[in-house]
Amino acid sequence: MTAKRDLVFLFLAGLFISNAILAEIIGGKLIQVGPYLMSVGVILWPVVFLTTDMVNEYFGKSGVRRLTWLTVGLIVYAFIVLYFAMWTKAAGVSPVNDDQFNAVFGQSLWIIVGSIVAFLVSQFVDVTVFWFFRQKTGSGRLWLRATGSTAISQLVDTFIVLGIAFYLSGKLTLEDYLRLSFINYSYKLLIALALTPVIYGFHHAIDRYLAKE
Repeated sequence: MTAKRDLVFLFLAGLFISNAILAEIIGGKLIQVGPYLMSVGVILWPVVFLTTDMVNEYFGKSGVRRLTWLTVGLIVYAFIVLYFAMWTKAAGVSPVNDDQFNAVFGQSLWIIVGSIVAFLVSQFVDVTVFWFFRQKTGSGRLWLRATGSTAISQLVDTFIVLGIAFYLSGKLTLEDYLRLSFINYSYKLLIALALTPVIYGFHHAIDRYLAKE
């Protein structure tokens, strides 16, 4: 990579990793949006979609694979840190006691376990679908490969991560899990479609930045 391409990769990787880990940590909180129940962590995933597509576009399959394995390693690290933080007893003067801390981050551990599985599967599905469309359409129709890869990979990701985090952990019934998964996936798909102009803007900005080299 050239110096500017290095900086682009580092910027995209930073956005990708920070939003992925934050989504895991806050994902245990469920919110009501009108009549719909959603995990608050889903709010951050559009940024992950966007950066995945940009890494795919500029750094190819190898770039996505490197970033995926790096992110999984850091998610595992976050899991270990949270586990030992929960295991360590709070001091008597601590404003957050053990029960409060464990109630919040204990659910995050289930989400992280589910996410490691779902993340690996969905990222490799994403890169496969993205490059299938890229080979069919060439450099044109960025919207098709970006939206198509997101639509398929996030269907896989959503049902796996919520299944492990909420259904297998006994937090939700099968009916509630399926409803939550469908709503979360619908949100991700709608945002992916809405982000199409942003993807083109981001693509244009990176092209202009690299062209200055």
